[in-house]
Amino acid sequence: QVQLVESGGGLVQPGGSLRLSCAVSGSKFSIYVMSWYRQAPGKTRELVASITGTDGTTNYADSVKGRFTISRDNTRETVYLQMNSLKPEDTAVYYCKARNDVYTYWGQGTQVTVSS
Repeated sequence: QVQLVESGGGLVQPGGSLRLSCAVSGSKFSIYVMSWYRQAPGKTRELVASITGTDGTTNYADSVKGRFTISRDNTRETVYLQMNSLKPEDTAVYYCKARNDVYTYWGQGTQVTVSS
């Protein structure tokens, strides 16, 4: 059974940084497209960033370009989201997603709160 476990969320002041991690177990990590989504209260879940398993091509939402960086370590079967210059509007629950041609798996989410 595939499991995704996120960590690294917390409370940070505006302008600060956090690094989220998502550890994947139970399947061949390198074949998955890995993504980070977020959902703020009262809003729909939105894509933040994604990275392919083959060549590491990345994609970002316009709202985080230049501030967030997604990366993956296939040896550690982990995907990361480095978040810099955080803003209050980045406050949300952040979810990790793994997708291949057949299946999609989600983590349980980790809360990120940006507030002074």
